[in-house]
Amino acid sequence: MTQSPRMPLLFLGHGSPINALEDNPWTRAWEGLGRDLPRPKAVLCVSAHFVTRGLFAVDVPRPETIHDFYGFPRELYEIRYPAPGAPDLARRTVELLGGKAATTGEWGQDHGARSVLRRIYPQADIPVVQLSLDLRLPAREQMDVGRALAP
Repeated sequence: MTQSPRMPLLFLGHGSPINALEDNPWTRAWEGLGRDLPRPKAVLCVSAHFVTRGLFAVDVPRPETIHDFYGFPRELYEIRYPAPGAPDLARRTVELLGGKAATTGEWGQDHGARSVLRRIYPQADIPVVQLSLDLRLPAREQMDVGRALAP
């Protein structure tokens, strides 16, 4: 069997935000991905917590931590994942989407990304770009976004 030069596309639901603090089967599985997957150059993360009108890729070199939840233990609000951004990847993402997207500096890393990535890549040394979801797009156009990003 030959190795593919491409990283796999993963769908990882974070479940409860509290998983960011716990040791459980889900968090151990995420840690296993970090051991088993090839090391990527960067991660493009589409988070259901970053919903916008239009598509936006975050193009900041140091994304801020977004706490987009409430009513959880204080420790959850103290979690940081200081992975750098990847402005070049953000611009490439917009380019691949052919005018259907733009870059933005108005977001950072939300818990949908951070709670999973901090288990897969705990050193926070792999750049991360978040891409928003535009839920107004019908399913076919959502799939078109995925196809456009395949490269």
